[in-house]
Amino acid sequence: MTFGWTARIHAMHKRRMLQSLALASTLTMAAPGSAGGIYAVDVRDDRVIVRFDDRVDGASAFLLDTPRRIALDISGAQISRGQFAPGNGTIAAVRQGQLSESTARVVLDLASPATLGDAQIAPDGKSLSFSLKGATDSVFRTAVGRGRTNFDAPANMSARPRKRLHSITVPIPSMARGVALPPIEGARDGTRPLIVIDAGHGGHDPGAINKDNGKREKDVTLAIAQAIRDQLVKSGRVRVALTRDDDKYLVLQERYGIARKLGADLFISVHADAAENADAHGATVYTLSETASDREAARLAARENKADIINGVNLGGQSGDVSSILIDLTQRESMNISANFARLLQREASPYVPFRSAYHRFASLMVLKAPDTPSVLFETGYISNAEDAAFLASREGQQKIARGVARAIEVHFARKLAMHGGAAGG
Repeated sequence: MTFGWTARIHAMHKRRMLQSLALASTLTMAAPGSAGGIYAVDVRDDRVIVRFDDRVDGASAFLLDTPRRIALDISGAQISRGQFAPGNGTIAAVRQGQLSESTARVVLDLASPATLGDAQIAPDGKSLSFSLKGATDSVFRTAVGRGRTNFDAPANMSARPRKRLHSITVPIPSMARGVALPPIEGARDGTRPLIVIDAGHGGHDPGAINKDNGKREKDVTLAIAQAIRDQLVKSGRVRVALTRDDDKYLVLQERYGIARKLGADLFISVHADAAENADAHGATVYTLSETASDREAARLAARENKADIINGVNLGGQSGDVSSILIDLTQRESMNISANFARLLQREASPYVPFRSAYHRFASLMVLKAPDTPSVLFETGYISNAEDAAFLASREGQQKIARGVARAIEVHFARKLAMHGGAAGG
């Protein structure tokens, strides 16, 4: 297969930066008990009421333009699987997503410009409400610029003290921002696509470990990443870089930060899963979603997102540039490309790599949150399974994985080239 790549096509692969939403401080009250699940969003005339099955801790709201919508961030809340139908002409649609483990977001699409007022939380903490007031375009734009509106809490809620056993303050140096960028290998034509391969874990973070033979995730992921790189370099069709080429530790933000600084067209984070059930086996591909596709995806996200925390100390020191990004539901280009590549990876790599039947899952994985880089996390198999562990640790298995990944990458960019009317040659 022969491809030609041009600077024009390479530029078209760059994705628009998703809208960065500055997360202002939300109303903080009592320490959360059990989170309140959203079970109703009532739109009645000029008033909106969001109801919960348990007490929430606080809330704030802000307006967004193009398209017009109201975003509610609710602390101590969990999303519901239910669908909420709007009941008023001002509200065109109601959507929800889990912003973080303890904060839910409800988005109200506006059919016409409106502002909100009289924002308050009920005395029992089980509902919040606000009024809607029709507005002109200029009044709406002014309201957008004002930032957040905090929901007023009843006095009996704010008076409850936060229970603390003890408090210890330890000075921790900020995360190094000057991480050295890795070399780019492969095709010398700078217009050809760049793939960044991330070997999961490393250094003091071994990842999952096979309790029977001691195989460590950080070792097999590095060997697999190197095999993928070698396969891609040999093809001569793309450029490739590794986030790490030895046993060193990188925080999650540095991993996708490398891909963004290099201007990667595709980011693949290589991992090996683990489960209590030693019979669990097969590869899985994860792509980003603020809502996990199932309990297993949520479990994996909870485990992988803690890779920055060692002995209770957060080494990541998330800055506001990416940690505050909420992927807007109308700006999904990178996520859609990622999901398409996940399906392609399974199709092209299946002759080489055994996949699980439910091979594509969605999770809120920090390492995939580069907003302008299509990204997947490839769980190449279960290191907790004897057969998978032997496959992942063997040179033959690593080369098979590399061939499957390389094949998927070639087809992926060949499709892009054909879609945009590629040039000849190469």
